[in-house]
Amino acid sequence: MSKYTGARNKLFRNFGVKDLSNRKLTSSMRQTASGQHGAVRKKLSEYALHLNEKQKIRLTYLVSEKQFSRYYNEAARRKGVTGTILLQLLESRLDNVLFRAGFGITRKQSRQIVNHGHVLVNGKKVNIPSYLLKAGDVVTIRERSQSFLKSVLELIDMPCESAWITKDADALKITFDRVPEREELDSELKEQLVIEYYSK
Repeated sequence: MSKYTGARNKLFRNFGVKDLSNRKLTSSMRQTASGQHGAVRKKLSEYALHLNEKQKIRLTYLVSEKQFSRYYNEAARRKGVTGTILLQLLESRLDNVLFRAGFGITRKQSRQIVNHGHVLVNGKKVNIPSYLLKAGDVVTIRERSQSFLKSVLELIDMPCESAWITKDADALKITFDRVPEREELDSELKEQLVIEYYSK
């Protein structure tokens, strides 16, 4: 993702969500858009609704415009429901699976853990956050990085279990059992609006 140096919470508020990637954001964060006139209700055009939903999903998974467009094209190429496949591809990213398993407090931290070479997939070092896992892949932590990861796990005080992955916290191991079904994913994400955005 292109480096963004501004206030990230403003982005979250502008797209009308409480929390895009950080479990630790407080519930007291204002829910109106940022800026002096953020509380003023504006009627959005159909295009703006489609664009906002695309941006919300893109920022949720911390991917760039170029990456997101590639995921959409890949989802459209495959057989099945394009919107569901798009979300499944995003959920299969290595950094996202670490986040879902609670190996990172935020997706940003999970990405950093991968970038710094702490992660092995099927016994081989992988330092690409966008690496797409397949059913049966096993993610582990390098031996010399395990003390660091255990300290991260101690900071996470919320349940982080997902039905499509199996986590062994003691062994610091994650098994990606399968891609998730649509009903198992965030119901607030309206992927159909993204399909309509790219269809124009």
